[in-house]
Amino acid sequence: VQLVESGGGSVQTGESLTPSCTASGYTFSFGWFRQAPGQEREGVAGIYSGRDGATYYAASVKGRFTLSHDNAKNTVYLQMNNLKPEDTAMYYCAARDSYDSRWWFQATYKYWGQGTQVTVSS
Repeated sequence: VQLVESGGGSVQTGESLTPSCTASGYTFSFGWFRQAPGQEREGVAGIYSGRDGATYYAASVKGRFTLSHDNAKNTVYLQMNNLKPEDTAMYYCAARDSYDSRWWFQATYKYWGQGTQVTVSS
């Protein structure tokens, strides 16, 4: 399975971006992770697209980010509203083809995208 991301960019504080990630084959769940310079990669959001479509978010983005899935296109969209400078990072899409309740656990994800840069300036 290959993951292709798009939709990053540079915006001002308070603006929005909606990166997307398209999988070339079956996946049970997707996750979005981000890594800022000098920091560890962290979980942003996860969705169980192969089950009930339940979504989960990191506390830092809850209420501002929304993760959705288009079954027909096998694509997930991370709608990011009210962006802040601290959201600046490389964002990575990941996917796995089996169930695991730990949406944030990076080691459980088998497939990874190439990353898309998100830069938020004040």
